[in-house]
Amino acid sequence: MPSTFFGLNIAASGLRAANAALNTTANNIANANTDDYSRQKVDQRASDALRVFTTYGCAGAGVDTIAIERVRDEFYDVKYRTNETLLGRVTQRNYFNQLAQEYFKDDGTTGFSSLFTKMQSALQDVMKASGTTETKATFVSSLSQITDYFNHMSESLQQLQNDINQEIKMSCDTINSYAQQICSLNEQINVIEMQGSRANELRDQRDDLLDKLSKIVDIDVKETKVVDASNPERETGATRLIVNIAGQQQLLDGYAYKKLICIAREANENVNQSDIVGLYDIKWAPANYKEGDNTSKLDVFDLDNKLIGGELQGLIDMRDGNNSFYFSGEVQDSIKDSKTGLTTVTIKVSDPNLMDMTKCTLPQAGKIEVASKIYSYEEWQYDGGDTYTFILTAESTRSTTPPKYRTATVGADFSYQGIPYYMQQMNEWVRKFSDRVNDIMVKGFTADSQEGQYILSGTSDMDSSAQFSYPQLTSLSNNKGYYELTAGNFIVTRELRANSDLLATKMDVTEGESEYKNIETLGEFFSKEDIFRGATSGEFLDKVLGDVALNASNSETLEGTYTALEKTIGNQRLSVMGVDEDEEASALVQYEHSYTLNSKMINTLTQVYDRLITQTGV
Repeated sequence: MPSTFFGLNIAASGLRAANAALNTTANNIANANTDDYSRQKVDQRASDALRVFTTYGCAGAGVDTIAIERVRDEFYDVKYRTNETLLGRVTQRNYFNQLAQEYFKDDGTTGFSSLFTKMQSALQDVMKASGTTETKATFVSSLSQITDYFNHMSESLQQLQNDINQEIKMSCDTINSYAQQICSLNEQINVIEMQGSRANELRDQRDDLLDKLSKIVDIDVKETKVVDASNPERETGATRLIVNIAGQQQLLDGYAYKKLICIAREANENVNQSDIVGLYDIKWAPANYKEGDNTSKLDVFDLDNKLIGGELQGLIDMRDGNNSFYFSGEVQDSIKDSKTGLTTVTIKVSDPNLMDMTKCTLPQAGKIEVASKIYSYEEWQYDGGDTYTFILTAESTRSTTPPKYRTATVGADFSYQGIPYYMQQMNEWVRKFSDRVNDIMVKGFTADSQEGQYILSGTSDMDSSAQFSYPQLTSLSNNKGYYELTAGNFIVTRELRANSDLLATKMDVTEGESEYKNIETLGEFFSKEDIFRGATSGEFLDKVLGDVALNASNSETLEGTYTALEKTIGNQRLSVMGVDEDEEASALVQYEHSYTLNSKMINTLTQVYDRLITQTGV
């Protein structure tokens, strides 16, 4: 038969369970407005019944309070973090697209369309005034404003690219910080839970960090229980948390994590002609990495990985987005000079865009990848058809040379239209415009019957005071044409700026001094000839601003969509893990009633025992 005090033990267990429930409810109420707090509940179950060897067989033994658990749904956590990853990506795109759109917008005074219209008007004045020095000087000044516009736009976009570059480094530093904090929390959680308790508050802190991490980069979280190695059936109470990012690349495992470190590219390591020097590449490093340590053997974090996700992906899209235009071809031959150590690599291309030097984005010197190995090249040539020749440095080919019939690439496929794309579009316009204008000018004659001269050029990167000569821009020996001209170095020749009478106004030397048929040809080119994406030179802004506006509109729409989803999914998640004050108030009454009843049970049993012990004795 059961113990005389069996009922008292049962009531005491109920009292303890009610007390735990009341305390848990109090904690929930206290944290009703605490961000990222997960509602807690008491996990209790009926105690194992006791066999009492009576006709009824077994008797209930009260209630066991197993644990105080968080109320949380992993399904909603995954949905929320997936949406945060998408939101982070489009948020960064939207922000920087809006900035780019502001740069390109025409304010009616200093924008491209306004300046181009002003230049056309000045050209008309040259014809109306029969080519006076004053009107020609005005035209040259307006043409200089066009070149200044492109110089300014190039500088602005490069500064924007630099800002994005710094944001990428900050994102990597933040990822490293979160990884370190999560590993520290993993250790603290296991210390507590291996002793039989639940580290609910620490788990909330960890989940909050995982939520924040998911907005920066795509994450995959897996938590497994740790079992005793000598007895697999026994759980130790500890857990192992693994976080993978950017398509199953391991960031942390338990108490160990890896860092993402940013390494600035040198001047000869750019992948686009107009990139700023110092753009960051990213590598994986151990947790004990210190600045200045050797990075040559560290694993590369691929920037063209389409699974990076989050804000980091959005920043990379804007910084490196080339609209899938990059150098790619097949190695035909690779010959190493035994005396100089230099290797000549011949590469055949098939993309028509790579056969048009006005679209070329190759830097003068840089890195080329063949069969997963990186080589440095110090120069390259183009044959005017479908073949490029790269001269590789002796140091990069010391151990191996590029194998034949393998794909060679400079840069990578970034399908988004980011800063490199807009720079390439400006460079293409500058080159085509300069080529046609100079061609018209050199075929004409000045008012005093001198041979016409080219009027548009560019400054050299090596010497900003030097300008490219016309033979340098048009030489058939290198087949590069106006490749050297970019939006950043675009200028009106210093000779024309110094003397506007060098403007070739006449088409034929026999024309009179006041003739201006060559100026008419130039005017017709401005207004009628298609040179850029099926449009006239004056419609440049319409094409590029259309790209920027469309990208800005798409990213803004997507940001609004994912922001709304964030709120919806967040509310769904809060309906599970959030504290409802009305619900807690109801629970408070319920547990208070339970506590009172168990107390009354103990009071009743006290009277029974008093009667049994003190009043029935003989």
